[in-house]
Amino acid sequence: MVLKVFFPSCCSSADSGILIGRWLSEQSSAVVLAVVHFPFIPGQVKQFLGEVQRATKVTLSVLGSWSNSKQEKEEGLSEFLEDLGTIFSHEPWIQISKEGDSKFWSCSTLQKHSSSPKEEEVILVYYDQRKVMLSHLHPPLDTADGRAEDASKLSAIFDTVARSRVLFMTDRYDEGPIKLTHWQSEGVEASIIVELLKQTSVPACMLLTFLLSLVSGICRSSKLSTCEQLGHRLQHLQVISSNKKAQTQTQLMRKANIFVSLLIDVALGILLMSWLYRKNRIGHLADTLIPVADHVAEELQDLLQWLMGAPAGLKMNRALDQVLGRFFLYHIHLWISYIHLMSPFIEMILWYVGLSACLGLTVALCILSDIIALLTFHIYCFYVYGARLYCLKIYGLSSLWRLFRGKKWNVLRQRVDSCSYDLDQLFIGTLLFTILLFLLPTTALYYLVFTLLRLLVVIVQGLIHLLVDLIDSLPLYSLILRLCRSYRLAAGVKFRVLEQQDGKPLRLLMQINPLSYGAVVQTYRLPTYSCYPKDSWASLCKKLFLGELIYPWKHKGEKQD
Repeated sequence: MVLKVFFPSCCSSADSGILIGRWLSEQSSAVVLAVVHFPFIPGQVKQFLGEVQRATKVTLSVLGSWSNSKQEKEEGLSEFLEDLGTIFSHEPWIQISKEGDSKFWSCSTLQKHSSSPKEEEVILVYYDQRKVMLSHLHPPLDTADGRAEDASKLSAIFDTVARSRVLFMTDRYDEGPIKLTHWQSEGVEASIIVELLKQTSVPACMLLTFLLSLVSGICRSSKLSTCEQLGHRLQHLQVISSNKKAQTQTQLMRKANIFVSLLIDVALGILLMSWLYRKNRIGHLADTLIPVADHVAEELQDLLQWLMGAPAGLKMNRALDQVLGRFFLYHIHLWISYIHLMSPFIEMILWYVGLSACLGLTVALCILSDIIALLTFHIYCFYVYGARLYCLKIYGLSSLWRLFRGKKWNVLRQRVDSCSYDLDQLFIGTLLFTILLFLLPTTALYYLVFTLLRLLVVIVQGLIHLLVDLIDSLPLYSLILRLCRSYRLAAGVKFRVLEQQDGKPLRLLMQINPLSYGAVVQTYRLPTYSCYPKDSWASLCKKLFLGELIYPWKHKGEKQD
């Protein structure tokens, strides 16, 4: 049978001593956790292992001996290490040592209490204790009950290292009877300070969470993009300020991603605000805004004058064409008057709006989207008028077409049923169908033009919201962690052969295989406040043909018209 020995790479330069760890008999594996140095008293070592075992619920024992090549000058040390197997009765007894100054190691096993002592074939696997414990490839600590049969072979190794955190918290420089070499957890004093801050910040977090819930409820009652984004960010602040401890790795990563996303969002917003208030850029923007609005209104007037004539050589219904054209021209006149009435206050409004960038770049982008919606409100009105008029004619024609075929729409049963009509009904239906049919091209042309203008505004707003969703949903902390400490986001393990020679134990290096960047984004992506409709091209074309209103996005819990 092949014996697998998992040896921590941090102990490769440790002084001679004994190996303590966990023996997994069903897997024929030994997980070395630390090296106890000379001198020591065997009774104190057993007492120490008992205390660690009660704290970690992990069965620990002395697995064998470790001999460093630098101390082989003392005669009788190897014999003494072998004799330790009689004091610490463990089968098999593992002996690991270096061969002088060479890079080769020797690893052997002895079974002194067996009737036929023999050495087994050994595979020596090096692992990094710190990476193994922080990779979270083991079962959760609150559900693991110490039974290795409930986990896979490798997860049992990871679980053993993760549950031995108490052993790793022991300082190697403590003035105690036992000297250990292992991966030493750093920042013990800092963690104590953090715990004290957590205890003192619980009342403040509860008060902050209550206030944020009130403000978030007010923001959710509005349909403006700015209020939706503020409510979304307030929900993030509630998650961060919550005094509930993260139970799983996913919850912990979600809190960290939200915190980093908020920091970067606010930092970018402050940079934008500092850029806006330099060199009187707010005043230049206000001076440019009014001429741009006038230019857009003039272009719309020219477009309507073109539609009121003979657009592209098409023969339109002149009476309806003149009515629709003058109706829309009057709306443009009202819009120009409204813009010029607001012009003295534009710079002051932009000055106060620029201060909102300190709340984050996403809030500033949502305010920009709302400003675009307000400045193009007349285009939206034109689109709604044209869509409703076109939709009315389409549904009128479809209803009259059913009349010609002797059919009607049954509202109660939601189906088309047969129906008999008299002569007067057929005559009136024919007249109405003829009128609607000949007026349809004029209405369809206005609807098509204003739909294209509306889609242009929708595309601009959609690009802004895509950028907002990218900042909101991108797991920046996870990506930074994947770049700097990839072992924290582990997908599995891989083994690399270090030494393979006849008569020598096979030496492997266990490495953490991290998640790919795409998998990190897909796994830890944050939810966004807007939910884009997943309509197919066929459904979109159907809505355009029937004249149904199309929005760039719909919010959660809101049905699309």
